[in-house]
Amino acid sequence: MTTKTHAHHTPATAAERLADLHRRQEDAAKGGGADAIAKQHAKGRLTARERIELLLDPGTFVEWDRYRIHRCHAFNMAQKKVAGDGVVTGYGKIDGRVVYVFSQDFTVFGGSLGEVHAEKICKVMDAAVKTGRPLIGLNDSGGARIQEGVESLGGYAEIFWRNVQASGVVPQISVVLGPCAGGAVYSPAITDFVLMVDRSSYMFITGPDVVKTVTGETISFEDLGGADVHNRISGVAHLMYPSEEDTLAGVRYLLSFLPDNNLESPPIVPTDDPADRQEPRLRDIIPDVPTRPYDMKEVIALIVDDGEFFEIHPHFAPNLLTGFARLGGRTVGLVANQPKELAGTLDINASVKGARFVRTCDAYNIPIVTFEDVPGYFPGSTQEHGGIIRHGAKLLYAYCEATVPKLTVITRKAYGGAYDVLGSKHIRADLNLAWPSAEVAVMGAEGATQILYRGQLAEDPSRKDDLIAEYRTRFANPYIAAERGFLDDVIDPAQTRPRLIDALSVLADKRVERPRRKHGNIPL
Repeated sequence: MTTKTHAHHTPATAAERLADLHRRQEDAAKGGGADAIAKQHAKGRLTARERIELLLDPGTFVEWDRYRIHRCHAFNMAQKKVAGDGVVTGYGKIDGRVVYVFSQDFTVFGGSLGEVHAEKICKVMDAAVKTGRPLIGLNDSGGARIQEGVESLGGYAEIFWRNVQASGVVPQISVVLGPCAGGAVYSPAITDFVLMVDRSSYMFITGPDVVKTVTGETISFEDLGGADVHNRISGVAHLMYPSEEDTLAGVRYLLSFLPDNNLESPPIVPTDDPADRQEPRLRDIIPDVPTRPYDMKEVIALIVDDGEFFEIHPHFAPNLLTGFARLGGRTVGLVANQPKELAGTLDINASVKGARFVRTCDAYNIPIVTFEDVPGYFPGSTQEHGGIIRHGAKLLYAYCEATVPKLTVITRKAYGGAYDVLGSKHIRADLNLAWPSAEVAVMGAEGATQILYRGQLAEDPSRKDDLIAEYRTRFANPYIAAERGFLDDVIDPAQTRPRLIDALSVLADKRVERPRRKHGNIPL
């Protein structure tokens, strides 16, 4: 890589000065040079600037610090200075809304982070918080720049600190677009949303070569930290797309559901879907057999505006659905049990997934709507030894902590502690509705019968079906809870959409005073 900076001299005339400016701008735009750009394209990846052009509204990007260069003189680095130092920073617009952005340039030192590189990123992070605008990071970095030693590590720490200070203040969206390692993955992990490109982007603390050296394990980039791994297994990433173009379009779509900062509400999007629309198909969607599954996504699609549900974490812990939709044009965060997966039970991964999503919604003034059909927590030694008590408590903590409007609809089962956790009236939900098919009880009818009528069943096992039916009549229905005031109403399922939209309107100005404290202590 050759030096890409010009000697410091002053051109004699105005025309020469202008020509010099244009020459410097062109050099800065070339990144690591034509050969390096060709290699990037050969891998099916775009350049840092091409990504920004796809992400932002055309012609809106304003670049900062394009001429900055590193200050390192070790290992012959003084002869390898490139304008911009491997990251493009500035601001622009998405659907007319201002956002701050940085885009790491893998064609320059492999996108590695040095002192100046970090300073550029920190500058846009500070501006995003100061002006209350979303921050989007396009990450494509091999990690710390080894030649710069501790200055590089210090640069990462400065970024991490700002990630934490900005958390819950402005939306932070991380897009992983190449092989990111070491410190390059910790910053995305702190942000609100992480998006990856299938079979093109990777995240790991240590790469396959180091893993083999230290542990003897041979593993590929894809199997160690590919997009599929982090979307399905680790849960580090929230969304995965087949191409960079689709991923950047996904960022734009995601942002449409979010406010600019924690002091504002999300944008209201006009819809032709009537607010008073009733949906008769909901009356027949719950199977008559309590153990038979159904697809909660179909329930959601029949209720929300235009059937549009933007699922977050769709591949991780599929027994709990999380995502964004709109009701009457207002953004809502949806949390819903999925009876098609593990019967909709809550396990460790579902609890962590739900807790993270609920806290994200609460941070950005997004009402939480819960569709509940939960038979309880997933049993077994694997879950107990894995800490289901601790992890399950995270979801409970998140719901209790949230002060945004909380609306809950029980479609079928609401058993045991899981009933309490998922937006019950007892943890201060604002509206609790149930369908006639709802069963609100400590446990399912069959299990409860085995305990309550153990003696009678021992004497006459043939009474089992009658005793189960008796229990269902007495306890497994929504009316006992409604009599106690734990449900605000039992409704015709067809009326779910208008009831939720009306409640959102009434609760739009909800305010909750919190106790004075430094912060709570969530069971991490």
